[in-house]
Amino acid sequence: MKNIGIVIKLTLILLIICAGIFPLFIALVGKLEPNGGKGETIIVNGKAAGYANVGQKFTADKYFWSRPSVVEYNAAGSAGSNKGATNADYLKTVQDRIDTFLVHNPGIEKSAIPAEMVTASGSGLDPDISPASAYVQIKRIAAMRSLPEDQVRSLVEGHVEKPLFGILGPSKINVLKLNVALDALSANKK
Repeated sequence: MKNIGIVIKLTLILLIICAGIFPLFIALVGKLEPNGGKGETIIVNGKAAGYANVGQKFTADKYFWSRPSVVEYNAAGSAGSNKGATNADYLKTVQDRIDTFLVHNPGIEKSAIPAEMVTASGSGLDPDISPASAYVQIKRIAAMRSLPEDQVRSLVEGHVEKPLFGILGPSKINVLKLNVALDALSANKK
């Protein structure tokens, strides 16, 4: 009987901490973030172009492509495929993505394609790509927009976000922000 009382007290304490104090703390931290924790809306010419914290679908050759998404970038249904690396359907999907990437990026070797460009993220909503994934697309985009490759490379380098505190996480590039800047660069060229 003595143990039952201890278990009930411990359960109540953990319930207060985990279901009360911790969610309130996280909500407070969110409110202290820019835009009150609602994410960053990218505005172009007075209209919302998208959300910087949710992946967007870019398939036109004149844009940098995002990572593939199992949920077609639908933020209401975040999910991965849950298919293993030896699943025949998964391997066919990845091979189809590789073939598509090679068709749209002539001159690129299969071995130069970063894995993230042909595999979906766990959430299906990843807004970022690695610098390597952007660099491998520069030739195609420069040709499609009639821009010098060096100019497109400089734009990419200017959008690389370094790891937090120099050590936490990888370097990354937000695809939506990069493509908005690419449109602005092309518009200024005219």
